[in-house]
Amino acid sequence: MGLKKVILHRKNALFYKTMNGAQVGDLFMSLIHTCELNGVNPFDYLTELQRHAEEMARNPAEWMPWNYRETLARASRSRSETGPAP
Repeated sequence: MGLKKVILHRKNALFYKTMNGAQVGDLFMSLIHTCELNGVNPFDYLTELQRHAEEMARNPAEWMPWNYRETLARASRSRSETGPAP
C-alpha cells in the first residue's frame, strides 16, 4: 500500500506549478504518510497542529505524529488545573 501512495504522489507531482508548491506538497505527503505509519489520523493531526500553532512553534519536537497525543493530554490537564480563561 505504501508503494502505491508513492507512485500516486509522483504522478500528482507532475502538475505542481512552482517549485515551492512541489516542496509544500512533498512536506504534506511526508506528514500524512508518517501519521499513517504511527497509527494517527492525518486529518485529526493536522487539525490539532492548526489549533495549537503557538505551542507548536515554541516546541515543535513535542508535536510530532508519534507523540502529539501526550502533548495534547498535558495541555488539557494544565488548562483544567488553572481553570477557564477569563
